[in-house]
Amino acid sequence: MRITALDFGRFRLDGGAMFGVVPKVLWQRSHPADENNRIEMALRCLLVESDDRRILIDTGFGAGRTAKFQDVYAYRGGDDYLGRGLDAIGLAVEDITDVVLTHLHFDHCGGSTVVRNGERHPALPKATHYIQKRQLDHARSRLERDKASYLAEDYEPLIERGVVQLVDGPWELMPGFDLEICNGHTPALQLPRLRSASETILYGADLIPLHSQFALPWIMAYDLYPVTTLEEKRRLIPQAAQEEWLILFEHDPFHTAGRVRETERGFAFAPE
Repeated sequence: MRITALDFGRFRLDGGAMFGVVPKVLWQRSHPADENNRIEMALRCLLVESDDRRILIDTGFGAGRTAKFQDVYAYRGGDDYLGRGLDAIGLAVEDITDVVLTHLHFDHCGGSTVVRNGERHPALPKATHYIQKRQLDHARSRLERDKASYLAEDYEPLIERGVVQLVDGPWELMPGFDLEICNGHTPALQLPRLRSASETILYGADLIPLHSQFALPWIMAYDLYPVTTLEEKRRLIPQAAQEEWLILFEHDPFHTAGRVRETERGFAFAPE
């Protein structure tokens, strides 16, 4: 497998929401906030190429957002980031065969659709899109706690046009590429894990979006079930440290990837 990290822009989220109960005096050392208490966030997706398959993991912030929406999140990336990003590495949107959506929050699946002739169409027209069934059910439930994170325009057109394959629970896309399921951030968040004889790479998505969040209690207030997130980190991070996994960060603006090291004060980030 050939793996490429694709940078699809930047946006900002409230620092307090990103770190939950962790005091600002601690998190601002690594993630300085602007005058609105927002920290910079990357939009880093992953391309996996193997034989005749080109698999994109997540699709970024999305095109066609209103000016107000972009201003709220201080979005920088433009509408055509998907096409431009693929073109820079010699590919076109028609070359993508598979799309794995870790979950359906707008900053992870927003680039999946585009507007043509006043209607929403798949942005990656030849790709099969893999979505967890429980995640789709939750997105459609319109739970008041997190409904603002779900925009039906990002995923319903994919279903209407028959390009979605629903999956339920842990699964394997192909040999060496499996998906771990976590439920603390949102129901059925699927984390891609790539394995070879000598290396394991985990795409941290919103379980470990930033390098500072290797620390177990550094958990987002956005998470629906933070204690569940803590249990999931307790399970995965010690294994990642012991087996020297490479963790790729979807949202960290400073580091693309890193490894976990265990210290006297707990788990910490080791640059890669």
